[in-house]
Amino acid sequence: MREWDPRSASAAEIHSLVATLNAALAADLADDPPWRDVQVRDYLAETMPGERRISWVVEDDRLPEGESEIYAMVSMLLLGDIGVLEILVKPSLRRRGLGRQLLAVAARRAYLEGFSSIGVEAIGGTPAIGFFEALGFEREYVETRSVLSLDTVDWASLGSMASGISSGYRVEYHPGGPPAELLEAYARTKAEAQTDDDDLDLQPRSSDPERLRESLETLHRRGLKPYIVLAIHEATGTVAGLTEVVVPAQHPERADQYDTIVVREHRGYGIDRAIKARMLFELRAAEPGLREVQTWNAQHNESMLKVNAELGYQSDRDWFEYIADVAHLVQRLEPSD
Repeated sequence: MREWDPRSASAAEIHSLVATLNAALAADLADDPPWRDVQVRDYLAETMPGERRISWVVEDDRLPEGESEIYAMVSMLLLGDIGVLEILVKPSLRRRGLGRQLLAVAARRAYLEGFSSIGVEAIGGTPAIGFFEALGFEREYVETRSVLSLDTVDWASLGSMASGISSGYRVEYHPGGPPAELLEAYARTKAEAQTDDDDLDLQPRSSDPERLRESLETLHRRGLKPYIVLAIHEATGTVAGLTEVVVPAQHPERADQYDTIVVREHRGYGIDRAIKARMLFELRAAEPGLREVQTWNAQHNESMLKVNAELGYQSDRDWFEYIADVAHLVQRLEPSD
């Protein structure tokens, strides 16, 4: 095991890591598209403003560094006062203690750097649930992933939804991100959503205009192409609603839904349906290779779940956010005599 920097990693290491990731996907999420070895180095190396990522890998020590196969990896994103983990172990080598060793190394580093908590996302129905719960991680938040297949979309009904917004609003499409003149209004809308959520913010939003601009630039560098649809309140020029979808270069067949937000005072005017429906039309035109869009929602978010169901999304899998106290975790992971 060694600390690993994707910036200096060899092409063979990156390729090996993608193969291990795809083996894990085949075991845990068989319907998910495999990753392509496209901008993976950038995806791992680039971080959002104010964040750092540290990684460790387990590799075949019979081969020279840079040529060996990567069997497992832990990546820890450091933000605020929390470290956010991702642990990957090749399925054929699971239950041999590799995950525990990687977690121990990351927890020790978090402790030495003064972080108080470690958070992690675990996918329902996978061995990760039992692994983290056995180590004392506490479940804090649950959301459900839903997947929309574009082949099943009723485009005629979708057209009615896209045009169903009340008068006094206009819908705008901005591939790549919002224009500079809308960044401040866009950021204000993002800030409102942060006050509404009760999750762990393991992937916090950018709600400051400058940080938002830098975050959008980071998405592009990571190979994540953003598409934005806005609802503008014509009387005030404010961003009344927004929806964001990102198409990753690493799996361009399936896009990721990011935020969909409607400002409180503008709810009830058909904005959420209109902007999400318009987004699907734009994606169909801009990304002919796109087959699916995936989104995550809390079960208590009934209004958005209803909209997604009307669009044709199908519930797929629960995702759980866990948290652990770093000091307690380090103590638990200390090897016994």
